[in-house]
Amino acid sequence: MSKYWKIFIFLVLQFLSVLSYAQQIDIVGLRYMSSAQKSRLVFDLTAQTQYRVFAMNNPSRLIVDIKNAHLKQSLIQPELTHPLFDRVRAGLKNDTDLRIVVDLKLTADATNLVFSTNAKDTRHLVIDLFNQDANLVSKNETPKSDQTEGNKKNPAKSQETAVVNKAVMPKNGGRIIIAVDAGHGGEDPGARGLGGTEEKIITFAIAKKLEALINSQPGMRAVMIRKADYYVGLKDRVRIARAAKANLFVSIHADAVLNADIKGASVYTLSTSGATSEAARWLADTENASDLVDVSLNDKEEVLASVLLDLTQTATQEASVNVANQVLKNFVNIAELHKDSVQKAGFMVLKSPDIPSVLVETAFISNASEELNLLNVQYQTKMANAIFNGIRSYFKQSLPEANVAALGL
Repeated sequence: MSKYWKIFIFLVLQFLSVLSYAQQIDIVGLRYMSSAQKSRLVFDLTAQTQYRVFAMNNPSRLIVDIKNAHLKQSLIQPELTHPLFDRVRAGLKNDTDLRIVVDLKLTADATNLVFSTNAKDTRHLVIDLFNQDANLVSKNETPKSDQTEGNKKNPAKSQETAVVNKAVMPKNGGRIIIAVDAGHGGEDPGARGLGGTEEKIITFAIAKKLEALINSQPGMRAVMIRKADYYVGLKDRVRIARAAKANLFVSIHADAVLNADIKGASVYTLSTSGATSEAARWLADTENASDLVDVSLNDKEEVLASVLLDLTQTATQEASVNVANQVLKNFVNIAELHKDSVQKAGFMVLKSPDIPSVLVETAFISNASEELNLLNVQYQTKMANAIFNGIRSYFKQSLPEANVAALGL
């Protein structure tokens, strides 16, 4: 009898498993967001589901197929002034799946749209459509051709010099461009303090103060990676910085651990292993690698292309460490240090091979006293000043005296 009982339980469990798998997913809402870099669709779901996203022409439209889904309520239409989304409609496909069609205000080929989706969020389906003009910025940069006759006779030497200097020299009308990245944002709040403080709020407050300090310096200009409370993908943050031709990328965060007693600020640069893997990815894409080193690699052997890319990353990593050390020095007088030396990690936002990049953990939001500090406007200002002074010290030491004087550093 026990044998039959076991078989019965097994069949019941299998049946419940099938019911669970086949459980219908409800779409309970749709939100629209837009920025200079992209437009975003956010579907609110009752559970994780399978989906497919693709674009079609005549007319231009985005198709979203969501498996075994049902509309809980009518979808809100985009505003008439939305730059990309025109009208949204939905209908059943194969009696069980939901097809959502988003009409687009595009005259170009919609199938050339660049978009990404989130794969891990169980309660939201987020679709980002990137501004095509912004995507073309880095590809349409005019290659530098102001070589002297002497350099033309020795192109390998001139390429090496250009690659090494690229990590330091301003390239936007003589001004130094600083990409300021406020960590997290939008539906990604980041870490949360014991008092409920969200990391995204703190990082943006400090980033705005740093932006003001940079813009007050005659020879500098700040470019905010996000300008409000919305989410920007990690690779998109790097792409925005490169499109702005930034000389430096600074990402601002607030640390968090389970041990609430741990406190202090830290500064990170890209680890060697992270740099190596990113170099391989860039080298595999000849077009990106050529843009990176300002040299056409189509007629170069793979070894030479690899050497040029390595030169770029080496110069970038050295510059990143130098910036990080300067920022760390300025932290000494205003905050306790969690680590008194520059740390290495494989953070995605540090992986631009041609832009020196640092990530600043301003304090531990998981520590009660530091959470209060992070909420204090005066403390935020001190942190922004420390980061700014570190940046300015780095460029004063790295640039030729004539450039330092011209930039007013």
